[in-house]
Amino acid sequence: MATSADIVVIGGGVNGTSTAFHLAKAGVKNVTLLERSFIGAGATGKSGALVRQHYTNPHDGELAAKSMPYFLNWSDLVGVGDPRYVKSGMLRLSQPSEIDRLEANVEMLQGVGVNTWIIGPDDIREIDDRFRVNDIPAAAWEPDSGFAEPSATAFGFADAAASLGATIRSGVAVTKIQTEGGRIVGVETTDGVIATEKVLVAAGAWAPGLLEPLGLNFKLKPTRVQICVFRRPETVPRPHPVVIDGVNIMWMRSEGEFSSLVGIEIEHKIVDPEHFDEGLSENFISETGKVLQARMPIMKDAPLRGGWSGVLTMSEDAHIILGEEKRVPGLYLAIGDSGTNFKTAPAIGACLAETMMTGKATTVDITAFRPSRFEEGQPIIGKHEYGEEGVTDVWR
Repeated sequence: MATSADIVVIGGGVNGTSTAFHLAKAGVKNVTLLERSFIGAGATGKSGALVRQHYTNPHDGELAAKSMPYFLNWSDLVGVGDPRYVKSGMLRLSQPSEIDRLEANVEMLQGVGVNTWIIGPDDIREIDDRFRVNDIPAAAWEPDSGFAEPSATAFGFADAAASLGATIRSGVAVTKIQTEGGRIVGVETTDGVIATEKVLVAAGAWAPGLLEPLGLNFKLKPTRVQICVFRRPETVPRPHPVVIDGVNIMWMRSEGEFSSLVGIEIEHKIVDPEHFDEGLSENFISETGKVLQARMPIMKDAPLRGGWSGVLTMSEDAHIILGEEKRVPGLYLAIGDSGTNFKTAPAIGACLAETMMTGKATTVDITAFRPSRFEEGQPIIGKHEYGEEGVTDVWR
C-alpha cells in the first residue's frame, strides 16, 4: 500500500466514492479511498435509493437538483458503471393541513432548479390509478425523479475514480487519524500508515470512533431502520412512481417488476453498528402492510417478499454535516447524513472536491451544512416543515 497520499477518503459509501471520483476528475493524482469492508457495505447498500428532490429547505433541494443530471446522464458525466436509474416520477402526497406548506415548498424548489409542480387527485389517478387518493387534496409531482440501485451507484463512482488514477482499497480499516500540532498528518490503518495532510471522513456509523479522539463530538446517533419488500398481486409488470405519503407517513417505490419496497417511520432504535438485528420485526411488517394497503388497495394480503434492517447515522437536526472542520486543519466531513443523501451524493462529491482543492464549494453553497452550525445555534430547519412529528427522511 502507498505510504502517502494527497487526500485520503475514509468510507466507501456513495458520498465517499463520489468525492473520490470528483477529486480524480479534477486532476488530483494521489487520491486514496479506504473502506473497512467493501464498497457500499454500510448504509449505502441498504438504502431505498430514492432519487427525488422534494425538501423543505433550499439547501438540500439545490443539492438534489444538481445531482439529478448524473442519474439522467450517467454515461456522459461519469462514464463508468451504471446506477440502473429508473425514471418513475415521484409523488409527494399531502394532507389538507399541509397544502399551504406544500405550495410554498414547491415554489421554493422551483427557484433552485427542481422540475416540480402541484397536481390534484384526478392527475394522480391519471399517473397511476392504483392509488387511493380520496384523502389527498394535492401532491407535488416530479417527473424526472425515480430510484437507482445503491450499490451499483457506489461501485460506478469507485470504478470511475479508479479509471482516473485514484486508489480504491477495500478491506482496509482506518484505526486512527494522526495529528501534529492540531493538524492532519496521516492515518493509521490495518495495513500500515499513510501520510497525508487532508482527510475526508465519510465513514457513516463508524465516524464517531475516528472523530472523538480528536475532541470532536457531533452527538451522532447510529439508528436501526427497517425496510419491507412486498409482492404485488399482478400478473402484468407495471412499476409505480415513487411515493412519499404525508398522510400515512410512508414511502414506497417499485422493486423489480412485481414488488414494492416500503418504509414507515416506526421502531427507529439506537444500536451498535457492529452488532444489530438485520432482520424485520413482526410488528414492523404488520404495520407497514396496513399503511401500504391503505394507499394501494391492490396490496391487500400482499405477501412479504423480504426486507432488511440497516444502520444510518442521525445528526442533531437530521441533516448532513458537510465541509471543512476548521478546528482540525486538513479535516473534512461528510457525516450524519440521516439517511437522506444518497440522491444528493453526486453534488456532495463535487462540492467536497471543490472545498478540498480551493477552499470553497461552487457547485452548491454548502455553508448551511457546516460542522459548526450546532455550536452557532443555526441548525437546518425548513421554513415550511410538514407536520410529521418525529419523522426524518430516512432512506427516502
